[in-house]
Amino acid sequence: MTTLNDLHYITQTFPNTDKMPVFFFGHGSPMNAIEENQFVQGFRNSVKDIQKPTAILCVSAHWFTRGTKVTAMQVPETIHDFGGFPKELFAVQYPAPGSPLLAKETQQLLKPVEVALDEEWGLDHGTWSVVKHLYPLADVPVIQLSIDYTKPAEFHFGLGKQLQALRHKGVLIIGSGNIVHNLGLVDFQNFHKDNYGFDWALEARNTINGYLQHGDYQPLLDYDRQGSAFKLAIPTPDHYLPLLYTLGLQQKGETLSLFNDKMVAGSLSMTSVKIT
Repeated sequence: MTTLNDLHYITQTFPNTDKMPVFFFGHGSPMNAIEENQFVQGFRNSVKDIQKPTAILCVSAHWFTRGTKVTAMQVPETIHDFGGFPKELFAVQYPAPGSPLLAKETQQLLKPVEVALDEEWGLDHGTWSVVKHLYPLADVPVIQLSIDYTKPAEFHFGLGKQLQALRHKGVLIIGSGNIVHNLGLVDFQNFHKDNYGFDWALEARNTINGYLQHGDYQPLLDYDRQGSAFKLAIPTPDHYLPLLYTLGLQQKGETLSLFNDKMVAGSLSMTSVKIT
C-alpha cells in the first residue's frame, strides 16, 4: 500500500498533471519497429489526443525475471533480443534517457514488494518497437518494470493498482505483449493475410474482448482455468501478464476501448487497450 510519506515524496519530485491514460499494446513482430502498417498507425493514433508524458513506465513481456526489478540507469541500452531478422532491425537504436528518480519512486510505491534497482537490462523490443512510434524523437525518459514469473496473476493485477499515483504525475504506464500469443502454431505462409485467425484463437480473442468490454476481470485473472481455447491462446503467461498491470490501473468511471483488434498468422492477436 502507498503511505502518506510515499505520496509526499512523489509530490515533491514530480509535478502534478492531469491523469494520464493507461495502455496495453499488442506489439507483435519486432518488424513492426521498421515497417509501416495498420498496427503502427494504430500505435501512433492512440497517443495523438493525450498530453506528452513526463516519463514512460513499460511492463514488457520480454523482461521475465525471478523477483521484480526496475531499470534505474541514466542511459538504457537498446536491446535487440531476437534473432533471424534483417540487419536493418538490428541497426535500430532508441536512445531515450532513463529515469533513476522514477525508478526509485516506483520502488517506493510498490512496497512491501521488494523491487530491485537494475543497472543491467535496458529497453527490450517489447518496449522500444512500440514506443519509437509513440515518441519518435526519443525525448521522453523510459523505464521498464519486470514481470516476476514466480507470482500468480492476482499479484500482477495488484501491482498495477499500486502504481496509480504515477498517473497523476505525467507518467504514461503501458503494458506490452500479445493477448493471444502462440508462436509454435504461427502460420507463416499466411503471415500477411489480413485479420487471419484459427478458430480457437478467434474464440479466445472474442471471449477475452467480451470480458474486457464488460469490466469482468476475474475470468481474466483465472485465465488458466478457462478451457482449451485459452490454453492454446496463452500457452505461456509472459505475453499475457502485461495486460493485467494495465487492467489493475483502471479506476471507477474510466472507459476501456480496444484498437488494433485483429489477428495475425492464425495464432497471434494485435488487440490493444486504452483506458481513459
